[in-house]
Amino acid sequence: MMGLIDFKFGNLKKGERDLITDVKGVKVGHFTIDDGDIHTGVTAILPHEGNIFKEKVVASSYVINGFGKSVGLIQVEELGTIETPIILTNTLSVGTALSGLTKYMLLNNEDIGKTTGTVNSIVCECNDGYLNDIRAMSVKEEHVFYAIENAKEDFDEGNVGAGCGMSCFGHKGGIGSSSRVIQLDNKMYTIGSIVLSNFGAYGDLILNGKKFCENNLDKETDKGSIIIILATDIPLNERQLKRICRRAQVGLSRCGSYLGNGSGDIVIGFSTSNKISHYEERDIVNMKILNENKIDLIFRAVADITEESVISSMIHAKTLQGRDGHVRKSLNIREGK
Repeated sequence: MMGLIDFKFGNLKKGERDLITDVKGVKVGHFTIDDGDIHTGVTAILPHEGNIFKEKVVASSYVINGFGKSVGLIQVEELGTIETPIILTNTLSVGTALSGLTKYMLLNNEDIGKTTGTVNSIVCECNDGYLNDIRAMSVKEEHVFYAIENAKEDFDEGNVGAGCGMSCFGHKGGIGSSSRVIQLDNKMYTIGSIVLSNFGAYGDLILNGKKFCENNLDKETDKGSIIIILATDIPLNERQLKRICRRAQVGLSRCGSYLGNGSGDIVIGFSTSNKISHYEERDIVNMKILNENKIDLIFRAVADITEESVISSMIHAKTLQGRDGHVRKSLNIREGK
């Protein structure tokens, strides 16, 4: 991953791209709006290349701190599956993104709401209002369609898509991603992450275990949000996915976050190995799961990829002057790179 050559995030082997899309079938797409006072957009994460409604992935979520407006998590918790792409956007565009995603699902599944039930669309958000004129509500339904239909394995990081107007530790934040490869039973598996970073107080940032600069505790607080999506091809059930989702907060702490009151920190995890057919006819369905005694390696990987994804979102982001002259500088520029 360009820009991170001087940083080290654990000792596990990275995936080929060092992106969440190293998990086979996973794709990511963006629609970016970067014009005048508008700096926002949409990012879509597709769990696999097929019909996600008909072939759901086993999933779980974990709310580290619930200062957020995400949609769809209740059903994920109850049923342990995801049946749509995951959409990321800004806080005031959740309703529009939800409508766009739902219309996309209806267009591609004529049975929804007719011969079968409705659909649990998933939308997550962060507040980009410091740099973006969030009141303009510039995200449109067609932007969701574009992000989904143009999703691919190679995608940009930094201030793109939903990350266009985000801030992180007082610097420019946005989209970041990472992956690790793990051997289990003589077979190689992958676990990857993508984050929408918009959290942390200036001065709290830690790079390679060292404080980046000093914080003024009287003025700075940890507020904003971060959305973390974890994907893997390791066979896991929803309980095991919940356990690995919890470990994402280790990576956040390594970066300097103390999970502040004003931060919405949400994690969603899914496995592409176990798929649930919407029209399953069998009464009993087989499912592979991980031997729990082998899960520590995955915990370690989640901590590493979460930390790296956050730093990657800042390294790849470009300095941005947003609304009312507000500026967030790239971490690359502050490092003199």
